[in-house]
Amino acid sequence: QVQLVESGGGVVQAGGSLRLSCAASGSIFNAMGWYRQAPGKQRELVAVINRGGSTNYADSVKGRFTISRDNAKNTVFLQMNSLKPEDTAVYYCNAVSVVPVKAYWGQGTQVTVSS
Repeated sequence: QVQLVESGGGVVQAGGSLRLSCAASGSIFNAMGWYRQAPGKQRELVAVINRGGSTNYADSVKGRFTISRDNAKNTVFLQMNSLKPEDTAVYYCNAVSVVPVKAYWGQGTQVTVSS
C-alpha cells in the first residue's frame, strides 16, 4: 500500500524559510514533487524532480525554492526561502510510481506566510 507522509508546514513571516518533507513508501517512484492550492484557486505545480535528479519549477518560485530527494529513503524535500504571503497555500506531495505508472497524493500540509 502506497503512503505519502508530509511534514514541515507551519506559519512563518514574510522573508522567512520553511522546509517540507514527504516520505513515500510502498513502491518505487520516478517523478516526485510538490503542488499547492490556495483558497479559491486551482492546484498548481510548485516543483518536481525525477529519479535522476532533473528538476522543474514554477516561475513564481524559481530562485527561492529548491527541491531535492533521497532515493534510498523515497523522500522528497522542498526548501522554501524568501517566502511571500502569496505562497500561502496547502502544499501537497505527489509521487508517480514506476510500475504501474500511477500518481499518488499526500494529505497536504498548510503553509501560511504572514505579511
